[in-house]
Order: sequence, then C-alpha cells, then structure tokens
Amino acid sequence: MEGDFEHLYSSEGSRLVDREAINSLQLAEGELMERAGAAAYGVICRRWPGISTLNVVCGPGNNGGDGYIVARLAHEAGIKVRVCQVAPPKTDDAQRALDQLNLQGIPVEPLNIETVGEAELVVDAVLGTGLSRPPSDVFKSAIDAINGSGRPVLALDCPSGLDMDTGWTGGAAVQATVTVTFICLKGGLLTGRAPDLTGDIVVECLEVPAAVLADVEPMACCISARIVQERLPARRRTLHKGEAGHLVVIGGDVSMAGAAQLAGTAALRTGAGLVTIATRRSHMDAISRSQPELMCHPVEDQLSLETVLAGKTAVVVGPGLGQSEWGVKMLSGVLASGLPGVVDADGLNLLAQGPRQTGQMILTPHPGEASRLLNTDIDAIQSQRFVSAAKIRSQYDGICVLKGAGTLVATEGGNLWLCKEGNPGMATAGMGDILAGVIGALLCQGLDPGDAAIAGVWLHSRAADLAAADGGERGLLASDLWSYLRRLVNDPYSG
Repeated sequence: MEGDFEHLYSSEGSRLVDREAINSLQLAEGELMERAGAAAYGVICRRWPGISTLNVVCGPGNNGGDGYIVARLAHEAGIKVRVCQVAPPKTDDAQRALDQLNLQGIPVEPLNIETVGEAELVVDAVLGTGLSRPPSDVFKSAIDAINGSGRPVLALDCPSGLDMDTGWTGGAAVQATVTVTFICLKGGLLTGRAPDLTGDIVVECLEVPAAVLADVEPMACCISARIVQERLPARRRTLHKGEAGHLVVIGGDVSMAGAAQLAGTAALRTGAGLVTIATRRSHMDAISRSQPELMCHPVEDQLSLETVLAGKTAVVVGPGLGQSEWGVKMLSGVLASGLPGVVDADGLNLLAQGPRQTGQMILTPHPGEASRLLNTDIDAIQSQRFVSAAKIRSQYDGICVLKGAGTLVATEGGNLWLCKEGNPGMATAGMGDILAGVIGALLCQGLDPGDAAIAGVWLHSRAADLAAADGGERGLLASDLWSYLRRLVNDPYSG
C-alpha cells in the first residue's frame, strides 16, 4: 500500500473532505477532479510504463469524470485510447471533463462488452464511492465486461460495486489489479470482501494538506507500528517476573488441551511474567512436558477456580473450553472474578447464551461467533463489520475484536480501529488462541483493555506476515508466530 493510511473515512466523510479541500484551497471548478485524473494517470505511468493502448470505462458521476481526464492525458501522451460510456454525465464537473475530451477529438462510444478487453489496460471509472446498493443492469454489464476482459484493471477511488462504508458487495463488483483512491483512505477498502477486490491500494493526496482532513471526523483509525510502540510500557532494569504479570488461561476440556497451551505460550512470548493453565487434570502432564515454562493447575469447579484466580493479574477464558457444564462453570467464575481478561472461542458461544454484561472484558469473535453474540447470520455481520463490532462492544459492555480480513477493534467511546496487517495463512487452527494469549499478556503488563486489544491484534497479524514472508502462507502454523511475537513486542518496527 502506498500513501497515508492512518485515518479511514466513510463515503460521506470523503465527500466532506472534497468539499473542505475545494473551499479551503479556493480551487477552481473542476480543479480537484483534474488533480485526481492526473494522479491516476501517474499511477498508470509507474505501474504500466510503456503501454500503447488503454480502455477507459466511464460512468455518469464524478468517477466517470476522473476517467475522462485519464483518457485525455493518455491520449496527449500518445497512447491509443478507447473511451466507453456506460451512461452520460450527471454532474457539471464530469460534463466539463467530457467536453475537454471531445475537444481533443477522442471518440466516446457506448459500452460494448466485446471490445473492453481490446487494450493492454482497463480503467474502471464506473461508479466510485457512492454505491450503497447492488449495481443495476447496465452497471452490472459494465462490471462483468471489465472482469471478463482478461486485462489488468486500475480502479479509480474504489472498485465499482464495492460499498465504501462496509467493504461489502451486494452483487457484481470489479476485480481490480490496483486501486488508486484520492485524498483519504476509505474504510471499506480494507475489510469485508474488499481485500479480494482492490488489488494494491495507492492513496494520492492530490496536494491537499493534512490539516484539511483534520476538520473531518474519520470513521476509524488504522493500527500501525507507531500506535503499538506508544502503548508498550518501558521495562525497568529491576523488573521481576511478578511485576510482569501473572496470566491464567482457562480451557482445555477433554481432548482439547492444545488450544490452552498455544494461548499460554503466546502469552509468555509476548512478555507475561508467569502463566498458569487452568485445565482438566488429565491434561496437566502433557502440557508441562511440552512447555515446562507453563504452570498447570487442575480445576473442576468454581471453588477450585477461585483459588487459581486469587492474586492473579489477568485471565483468558475460552481456548478449548467446550460448552459442557464444566465450561459454563469456568466462564461464570471468570466473570465473577472482576479480573480484566479475554473471552474467546467457546467462551463466546457460552456468553451468547447467558450474561450480557462482561465488565470490560475483551471479546474476540470471528464472524460466526459474532453472529451468535448478536443473534443474526454471518452475512449480516460481514456486510456491516464496523456496525457489528460497535454493537457487540455496546451490548456486552466490553471491548470487541471482530476478527477476519481487516480485523476491527471497537473500544470505549465508540472508537474503531482497523488492522490492515495479516494474510490468508492465518486461516488455520490455533490462530485465535495465539491472539487471546497475546492480548492477555499485554493486560498483564499494564495496558488497559482497549490498548491491549489494539496492540495485540497488530502484533499477532504482523507476526503472521513475517512468518509468511519467511516460508509462505500455505502450511503456516499458529505456533510459527511465537518467535516473531518475541521480536515484535521488543521492537514493533523490526522485520
């Protein structure tokens, strides 16, 4: 990804930014569109130098106007350009851009799905950021033609058909090779279905100073190495293990010991001073032999759990917990303890069936678990990920980490954070257990729940990216992250 991406904006926020830029910079009519078209043409020159043919597919709005400017600049540079018009301009700026194109004698023809691929590169200037419903027939035909062209595709502002507020598609959507977005990064480009559609993302500021964006409220913020480093506490030379915190990981019902062990080891690798696994008695020897740094304690009821939790710093409940009566007792004991902590996996499934108030616990659902927490279906979660994360935070009085591509963190005060790190190699058993342990370790080291969730999500995803870079995404194991977590928690900029 190229450009500034610390803040994310909604489609409405993006329109406000455009308006603010025009007013504060006293731009002439069409000047901002001219800058956008020039920036997009610059991306073409950098990414596809030497092309001789270009097909630009233009819609009726300002996105189409951007496309007309790209076509004009390419023509002036000697590139053979074909312009396909899906619908005539509906805005003054787009009409002005088309008029300038006509003055160059460049023919504009109706969309012909048979000819869209007759160029080395296709530019998607059909719909832009304004879509909030499935594309109608004529636009769907244009999208299908672009996708069927067999050519690389540059999408202007966003792939047509993608909802820029949610990252969801209600129907057809362009599969871009590169997406160039203007002035600010839109939240929907990084979550939902967007990561499968955007290709590489380039943010072009169009010479708009950052001060202009400061006047518009973002919909979310991106987590970065800087954000994480600011939240990690410095370690005194005299620090001892008790001061680094004691985490209890509760889980590992019959036949499910591995999940709790993964979480516990991840916590140690992220800096927890002590970690106790509270589990079934039958698992204790195996865990101790496999990872001797982990302490184990048998728990069979709430009374024995109270003993284990006494005097501890934080708790993780859920990895391998199961949904038996034992799991119910463990979750109830954790919620009654008042300790800060993480509820994951079956802890979330049990929570969906019972208490709604968690006392500022951090909930880490994947979309399926989130659907149970909100009593809805997975599509409803994925089509409104920002809203869903905020709802879970509100309804359960805790912090929500909604996992998936573009993991979201909803914290107190309605703040939303997005993690752009991570890769498909994380779609494997045990990754969620690692995340729970990482966040638990950060709680032990004094981070408040919101900061622990923010930093933990980034460290986990960044570690997975480093592991994938070393050996590839396929075959990545959750335990492969351990060494990278140790490196990153000491220096988030490493790697």
